[in-house]
Amino acid sequence: MAGKRTFGSAPARWWPWLGLALVLFVADQVTKQWILARYQLGDATVITSFFNIVRAHNTGAAFSFLAGASGWQRWFFTGIGVAAAIFIVWMLRAHAGQRLFSFSLACILGGAIGNVVDRLQHGYVVDFLDLHWAGWHFPAFNVADAAITVGAALLILDELRRVRSAK
Repeated sequence: MAGKRTFGSAPARWWPWLGLALVLFVADQVTKQWILARYQLGDATVITSFFNIVRAHNTGAAFSFLAGASGWQRWFFTGIGVAAAIFIVWMLRAHAGQRLFSFSLACILGGAIGNVVDRLQHGYVVDFLDLHWAGWHFPAFNVADAAITVGAALLILDELRRVRSAK
């Protein structure tokens, strides 16, 4: 069939998505290294009335889930991150032509790999973005977490658009 791409001929279409994931991964790692070089654990700099730069270590997952566990969570979350990355690369290759879907997956991929590297290198994820209001602090996060969040939100939006267009 002329013009129809198969799974095996798709790499030219999915490389840009891997490139986006790489850019997000590098941005995440560069910012984390900057924090590690300039801040001690717990140090903070006030930027605005609602935003600080801090140095925090998260041995758990989102919102410090399982952070208080005995150490097994490091390998558990690393394994989940590696499995997710492999699955996402497979999905990107199979669906590279779906732009919003692939963009969202690339964001999640770049963030997931960034946090996996932290877990392998340090045993924790380096967080440094601190949003707060009236004494309430959102859990500190990083570029990888932001990329994963944006990717997840766009993935939901993509699915809502897909369901709506199917009606």
